[in-house]
Amino acid sequence: MEIPEHFTFKKDGSGHFQFGLVRGDMDCHAEAVDGRERAEFSWEGQDELDPASGRGWVVIENGELHGRIFFHYGDDSTFRAKRS
Repeated sequence: MEIPEHFTFKKDGSGHFQFGLVRGDMDCHAEAVDGRERAEFSWEGQDELDPASGRGWVVIENGELHGRIFFHYGDDSTFRAKRS
């Protein structure tokens, strides 16, 4: 069943996300890339109930979250999210 799309980052470096029927738990690490703060993460979860995993990164630009998510041995996609 679909739920509202979201990315949630916690202070302890963990987090989770959901978009469409893809959901995952994240292990996040902050770093500076080209002088900008960026969070990189690995994730594991499900894609339509099938096991899935991968990696990704996010930056904050003009108050929005911009990033790219990668599926292990699969597709990748850019995304943009606004704080709710």
